[in-house]
Formats: sequence, C-alpha cells, structure tokens
Amino acid sequence: MAPTLAIPLFVAALAVTLTAAATFARRLDLLGARLGLPEVLIGLLTAVAADGPEVSSAVAALVKGAHEAGVGVIVGSNVFNLAAMIGVSALVAGSVQVTRRTLILEGTAAVAITATAIALLAGWLSAPLAVGVIACILGPYLILVLGGRRVAERLRLGWLANRVIEDDPDANAVPGGSHAVGRFATHRQVMLMALDLVLIVGGSIGMVQAALALGDRWGIRQALVGVLVLGPLTSLPNALTGVRLGLARRGAALVAEALNSNSINLVAGVAVPSLFVTLAARSRIDRVDLALLAATTAASLGLLAMRGGMRRLGGVIVVLLYAAFVVVEFI
Repeated sequence: MAPTLAIPLFVAALAVTLTAAATFARRLDLLGARLGLPEVLIGLLTAVAADGPEVSSAVAALVKGAHEAGVGVIVGSNVFNLAAMIGVSALVAGSVQVTRRTLILEGTAAVAITATAIALLAGWLSAPLAVGVIACILGPYLILVLGGRRVAERLRLGWLANRVIEDDPDANAVPGGSHAVGRFATHRQVMLMALDLVLIVGGSIGMVQAALALGDRWGIRQALVGVLVLGPLTSLPNALTGVRLGLARRGAALVAEALNSNSINLVAGVAVPSLFVTLAARSRIDRVDLALLAATTAASLGLLAMRGGMRRLGGVIVVLLYAAFVVVEFI
C-alpha cells in the first residue's frame, strides 16, 4: 500500500475509531446511571467500551500475522493507560483518591491478571494454564462486582464481600447530571451502541492495515508500530474518559476503568489469542517492556494506597515511568 493511500486511510480510520469509542463509552456511562449501577461496575463497563479500539487493533494485527505488533499494542496500551489515566488525572486534578476497599478489590484482580499474562508471554506458563488461572481470578471478581453482597453471601463469599464491597456515595454521579440521564432513550441508544461497535472494529482493522503498511515501507519494526503508535493512539478514548472522571473526583470509577481496561486488554488481546497462536516475548527489549509494565502497575497501586491518594508528585512518577518505557523502545 502506497503512503499516499495508507496515510489518509490511517487518519480516517483513527478518527472513526476514536469517535465511535468515545460515543459508545458515553452512552454506556449514562446507561449505567439510568439503571442505578454501582460506581465500580460503571467503571468496569466503561472500560469494556473504551477498550474496543485497543483489543480490535491487537486482534486485527494477530489475524494478519503481525504477532509482535499485536502484543505491542496491548503492552503499549496498558503502560500508557496507567500514565494517561491515573498519572495525568493526578496532575490535573491535584490528586486521585480511592477507598482502600475499592483499591483492594480492583488492585488484587489487576495485579494477578497482569502477573499471569507476563508469565505467559515470558514462557513461564502454558497458554491453557494461564487461561485457567485467569478464569479462577475473574470468577470471584465478577461475582463480587456484578452480583454484589447478596450473591457473594449466597455463595459463601460473604466474608470476602464484607472486606471489599462498599456503598459508593458517588455512584451515578454522571457528568451532565440527572437531566442528561433523563433524556437517555434506552432502546434507541442501545441500537446506536451496536453501530458504534461496528465502527470501532471496522476502523481498527483499517488503522492496523495502514500502520503496518507504513511501517514496512519505512523500515519500522512491527513491535515498535504496536507499542508506540497503535497502542497509545487506540488508548486515547480511555485517556480522555479517565481524565474526565479524575476532574469529576470519581476516583473509584477512574481506578476501576484504568485497571479493568488493562485486564481486559490482557485477557482478550493476549490470553485468549494465545490458545490459537504462539505469543511470546522473545527479545530482550520485549522482556524489558514487560518489566516496565509490572513496575508501572505496582507503582500506581502503591501511590494510590498512600494517605490522601496519588498526588501530583505521584502522577509525575507514573508519567516518568511511561517516558522511560518510550526511551527503551529506541535503544
């Protein structure tokens, strides 16, 4: 594909993908508020919506046979998410605060899934075993988030629910207020959300095709295209949504979206595809990328756990970790 065709295609596909993802996330946010869903669950659903470009781009790259680019999209997106959503939110809002119970619930699941995916890519776990471990992690987590305290108690997980589930006073605090929720026509919006999904997938396929064609033309390795081009660009819906939540002081939804977004990326973009194709961090730089992903995840959770939450200095630290991640790619 000639650059004169690939560049316009990439720009158009990126615009379609990001616009559809932002619209989908906004509709889903309002739908969650209309149904009276808890804040952490809204964060989970928003992460699913905003993750469309990242997962679609990764899967499109894997289907095309560009395995390094596919894995690069996920790893690059995850490090970028932590910096752009939590780190930048702390910088612009002054702090990101979340209750200890929410941090325990979200952080435990995120760390466990991240560690399992890293072990899979490093060759320490087989694909079936890694998927099985992740299923064991997601099961109790989804029971606690989706089912709430009553379902957890029925399944004799009440002791755990009492430690990690809480009533969030900021639940349903959707930007635009009750007036925006009141104008939300559920059935019509659900149909439009389906259209948004079609546009997200179609735009992601076009974007991957154009980016890989340009990379081949200009001699840029596939992993670099995935990590520093497709990863951050497809994460922009998450970044914008995260900053919006940070400015609104909705720490629970922000942290839930950021961590769930990363978990969804690793499950849908790495763990499940690994059952069908071989995915591995073969080079030294790939392993350094995984180490930086682990370090950024740990630093973000540690800074959020501090008294007063993550403040501007903590935001600077997380952003600098992403800067180090970028520098490594060029060494």
